[in-house]
Amino acid sequence: MKNTTTAALLALILAAPVAFAADADAGKKTEAPAARPYTYKTPKLNRAEIDALLAKPEQVLFIDVRRPDEISKIGTFPVYLNVQLDELDKVLPFIPKERSIVTVSNHAGRAGKSADLLAEKGFKVVGAIGSQNYEEEGGKITKIVPPAPKPEEHAKEQEHSKGHKHKG
Repeated sequence: MKNTTTAALLALILAAPVAFAADADAGKKTEAPAARPYTYKTPKLNRAEIDALLAKPEQVLFIDVRRPDEISKIGTFPVYLNVQLDELDKVLPFIPKERSIVTVSNHAGRAGKSADLLAEKGFKVVGAIGSQNYEEEGGKITKIVPPAPKPEEHAKEQEHSKGHKHKG
């Protein structure tokens, strides 16, 4: 029995450093996966190019192809048209062909894809940009803060939820 206890204790002592090392590795942040390379025909624009275009608002149209929740969480450019990539084909007749177009997404992936699609359809696309890339280069992104609920709407919601409580 004494040999079994000693062997078990020795096994625990030898296994402890391995277990603690595994815990330490689990606590470390894992590095973010590398960004996908930009492989689109449309040029990926930088901050200086975007700033020059923003100085001519009458000539350019920014089309942000992200979801509304991404725009409100991350931010976007001061003026833009929001059309998600999968809806772009449906709204082509409403996009002015005389304007220079810049497409926007978080890191220019979806923006590049949508820019290539628009260029193939005859639009004057000047480039694509990632709003987070622009901000990383020192550009100023507009943050959109959702409005607070109106007091009367909040009161109605509270009253409505009171009337539907489960009685049991």
